[in-house]
Amino acid sequence: MKKLYSLALSITSLIGYAQAGAPASPYYNGFNWTVTGSTLKSALATKITNTHTKTLSYDNVWDADKIIDLDPNDASNANVLLLYGFSSTMCPASTSDDNNHRRRNKNSNGGGTTCEWNREHTFAKSLGTPDLGTSGPGADAHHLRASDVQRNGARGSLKFAPGSGNSGPVSGGWYPGDEWKGDVARMIMYMYLRYPTRCLPKNVGTGSTVSSDANMIALFLQWNAEDPVSEFEDRRNTYLGNAGNTYGQGNRNPFIDNPYLATVIWGGPVAENRWPSILATDSFDALASVLVYPNPSNDQRINIYSEKELDEIQLININGQIIQQLKKPAHYQQTYTIENLPQGFYLVRISSENLTTTKKIIVN
Repeated sequence: MKKLYSLALSITSLIGYAQAGAPASPYYNGFNWTVTGSTLKSALATKITNTHTKTLSYDNVWDADKIIDLDPNDASNANVLLLYGFSSTMCPASTSDDNNHRRRNKNSNGGGTTCEWNREHTFAKSLGTPDLGTSGPGADAHHLRASDVQRNGARGSLKFAPGSGNSGPVSGGWYPGDEWKGDVARMIMYMYLRYPTRCLPKNVGTGSTVSSDANMIALFLQWNAEDPVSEFEDRRNTYLGNAGNTYGQGNRNPFIDNPYLATVIWGGPVAENRWPSILATDSFDALASVLVYPNPSNDQRINIYSEKELDEIQLININGQIIQQLKKPAHYQQTYTIENLPQGFYLVRISSENLTTTKKIIVN
């Protein structure tokens, strides 16, 4: 989830909210991070199922959302953020665009159609196989979010589809909005692993599926990469992951902890790797000294030093697009240079002999 209007703010979000280079402890202690693909998917599914030690009722979620959906920028803790909302105007100052509001007083919950919010399923419960109902997967707080009653009603049972800008109906479905599309994707991924037969991504989204998993929609991998994790998501995930909290389920959403887990499982656009020292970097770095400098770069140029000869260098932007791809790149004294880089935040994927490492860089 992002509320971003410039590249500078995007970089701040990516860096400022990232975890400190390691999985949450003790939750992931002893987990095997060397596995990939379907093996990693199964291991994470087992983890989040076995640690789901407290089951909430549908009524419990009312009170849970008043805690976990609080606006982190509101010091008074009086307001919850509304999924799909985008207007900063607070109800009841104006009711003409009431269902567009981004936040609302936490005590204005209910089923009314004016100035009230409801705890709503991120995707319509009727799209489950079967209907998710209001217990079990239908009462999982990782999936239920505060949302304006009317706006969620406008979404109805529409499947998610590509779009841009604010949330709303688009050709073929519903676009959750630039601010919320990553949240939605990561919640769908969690539900798929936690309830694998009842919450299939292909039943809640449109577009092609990935080659390795006929149930996963490529669109959700794109949204996961394009919309980084926010402080709001982190706080929500941490509360629910602690069974000692009044409404804590005991399990976490791994894709909030590290969006790159989706890349390791399903491929697609490269999402932010919040644990670069843990995932997909150890094998290459253990065999060769790899250094990317200067970082940040102030002259639109970076250098890559590698003791091993490189087969390929990819420069990937914040949207997961490959900006430059150099195969068998030329080097001088084991140093490779990339020049004329536009200002921005990038991932540099470096490959040698079927081994890969990814580095983050900033070009000022």
